Amino acid sequence: MKLQEFYDTGRFVQRPSRPGTRTPAHLAQLMRYLSGEANIAQPIRPQGTGTSNTDCNTSVTGTVLRTTRLNRIISIDTYNHTVTAEAGVTLGDLIAALAVKGLELIGNYDQTERTLGGALAAPCIGAGIGHQASFLSSQLISLKVITSRGRMMKISNSQQHLLSAFRMSYGMLGIIYEATLRVQQITTFSASHRSLTVDEFAAVLERLAAGSIGLKFYLLPHKNHVYVDLRRYETTPGNSYRAPWKIKDWGESTVLPHVFKSLSRVLPIPSVRFQIIDKLSAATHGLLTTRLVNSGNNACGRRRRKSPGNLLYSTWCFPAVDFSIVIKAYTRFCQEIFERTGYRCDMPATGFRVGRDRSALLSPSFDETLIALQTISTQSRGWEDFAIDLADFAENWGGIPLFSQSLALRDGYASQIYTSRLEFFRKIRRQMDPENRLLNPYLARNFE
Repeated sequence: MKLQEFYDTGRFVQRPSRPGTRTPAHLAQLMRYLSGEANIAQPIRPQGTGTSNTDCNTSVTGTVLRTTRLNRIISIDTYNHTVTAEAGVTLGDLIAALAVKGLELIGNYDQTERTLGGALAAPCIGAGIGHQASFLSSQLISLKVITSRGRMMKISNSQQHLLSAFRMSYGMLGIIYEATLRVQQITTFSASHRSLTVDEFAAVLERLAAGSIGLKFYLLPHKNHVYVDLRRYETTPGNSYRAPWKIKDWGESTVLPHVFKSLSRVLPIPSVRFQIIDKLSAATHGLLTTRLVNSGNNACGRRRRKSPGNLLYSTWCFPAVDFSIVIKAYTRFCQEIFERTGYRCDMPATGFRVGRDRSALLSPSFDETLIALQTISTQSRGWEDFAIDLADFAENWGGIPLFSQSLALRDGYASQIYTSRLEFFRKIRRQMDPENRLLNPYLARNFE
């Protein structure tokens, strides 16, 4: 007799399930947690290393299934240029394993502490070069997924419509267990840098966004300054030194946040503190990018083991054709908020050119090339109000939200932006999860 049939006889009273986090160690355990026989609290949400800054991968009254122990790299095919790995392997470990074989991911991604499953199920943005897509999920060839009822489902490249729905599906159609990606031979790119005012950057932005280069920039709105990172593939392979990229990543993601956090404690006078912060930001980006990092590849960089816990951020995307105006408006917005409330972000905002990508049904850049702007801070006091104001600003300028990274998203706004694609996704989701076992209250606001 099956366990559920035994419960149904009435001779055994099943204890109420309790909310919590489970970390399955193997496939059978993951399937058991999702099966109808498992006595775990619902809704069920998948989670990797928890880098999302919204509630899309949490379940306060239900169960979080953390995939970090499902972290095997199953195979690397150097002939066909593919890699197959479980969902819990981090991008940093995957990048390191590929480099040993002379291969790299197609695209350069900052958050290397993210799990593969999380980077495929939600937008993972990098500075794509040329017409190369900027989302890791665009390189997905096939999947093994555990459905909301604990069954294995295999999706191949021949099932393009279904594969398109699973890319950036935020774990609402099923939990990714294993994925196969396209990769490429390690390829050198040149990295050139410019230091511009906001007006100077806006004047050339449309041409940069339409070109065949990788674009990443750092915006200091209170200094009216932009540090621009331009990347092009070299026609002949060159030397790419890992050490400068490690220093660059360490300075940007570790040193500056810790220093700025400390300054907020020891320097209570905002005018003095922010003056020092702006000078340190300018000096760091001027030194690390302009003088140290002149070439690289997607195998360079530091393997972060965990996300910097002291960073607050919110990401919105904007049409590239409008961003020369948006960046000026954003600069004024930050300055006006500071004058009115005394709050400002202490970290530079980071931006990427995001190429048009139709490989995912919920792709933010499905219709056109975008600029993703990530506002970052270590200052928690006043951040929530700032994030709400930022969301209002983004909506007024036609900003496109990312459900895992855009804070204070207003109910109904996503339907205006994603239009019929969102409704089509809802229909697929209802077929895949008719009982809403994978839908938490945050996601239900837009996907129920």
